[in-house]
Amino acid sequence: MSSLSLRIAKNIEALVDGVSGKALAERAERISEGFRANRPSREVIRNEIDAAIYALMRMPATAAAVETVLDAFGEQVPDFSPRTILDAGAGPGTASLALTEIWPDATPVLCDSHPDFLKLAQRLLAEAAPEIAEQAGVLVGDIARPATALPKADLVIASYSLTELDDAAYQQAALRLWAAAKEALVIIEPGRPRDYRRLMAFRQESIGQGARIAAPCPHAQTCPLVGEDWCHFSVRLPRSRAHLRLKGGALGYEDEKFTYLVLVRPDIDPTPPLPRILAMPDVMKHEIRLKLCETDGTVGIRGFGRRHPEFSRIRRARWGKCVDEDRVKGHQ
Repeated sequence: MSSLSLRIAKNIEALVDGVSGKALAERAERISEGFRANRPSREVIRNEIDAAIYALMRMPATAAAVETVLDAFGEQVPDFSPRTILDAGAGPGTASLALTEIWPDATPVLCDSHPDFLKLAQRLLAEAAPEIAEQAGVLVGDIARPATALPKADLVIASYSLTELDDAAYQQAALRLWAAAKEALVIIEPGRPRDYRRLMAFRQESIGQGARIAAPCPHAQTCPLVGEDWCHFSVRLPRSRAHLRLKGGALGYEDEKFTYLVLVRPDIDPTPPLPRILAMPDVMKHEIRLKLCETDGTVGIRGFGRRHPEFSRIRRARWGKCVDEDRVKGHQ
């Protein structure tokens, strides 16, 4: 677990001190059922305790996904340094916490329709970065409603916030977020086929409006994945004891699956794209096979035998990472 995830878990556990284990488990199950049914957060989260329980269940995993995406963003646009950030559908402020660790001079605006989430987000940000919290803006508003005037920002991020919307509202909200982004837009969604398909529809629309893809796609062609295949990634993180108790899990870790898209304006020039690993490497007896999204817009399977000069490095390759074209040429 990252240092951010550890701090989040510790700070939130303090917020639910005094609530019995049984009450916590019952509330957690009700909240989980609500979100599994795609009910909006304003219906599921009823008060500040609910907000804290949701954060305890979800913030560490969300933080891990956000940090993974920001790492990929940084690899493709290493000189990017926003002065202003819009955390759209901020929830308990997970993305803002991650972003301000990377860019401590940036000023965030946290936008959400749920006041209990915003209270928690402000509290957690104040504990983590008091000086940033003093400068941060707060906007009570719904990113899906045109009546909410979204402020323009160098970087706009929507982390797990568009998934609650229906298809029509999703597309319109995503386009409004792109319009608010002066330089870059980051969208992170659950790693499910539904969320991937909707993200790809927006991807095509945004390319038509002049957007450049910084990550994860190494090309601007139509996504080559078809049928039951879809682009998503995974990050593993350990569970705290409180998290295990809330979710009733038996394993000491969880794998957070997510899909994402990083768009930049035409005047921002990402580093030359490289093939990206689309699945867990297939480790066989005599070789390792990588499923790659190629720079020409195709999907390829490349095999690397044990005699390959870069085999020791290739065996450390991870799902979601790029591979150096010149150093890992293999057979297809």
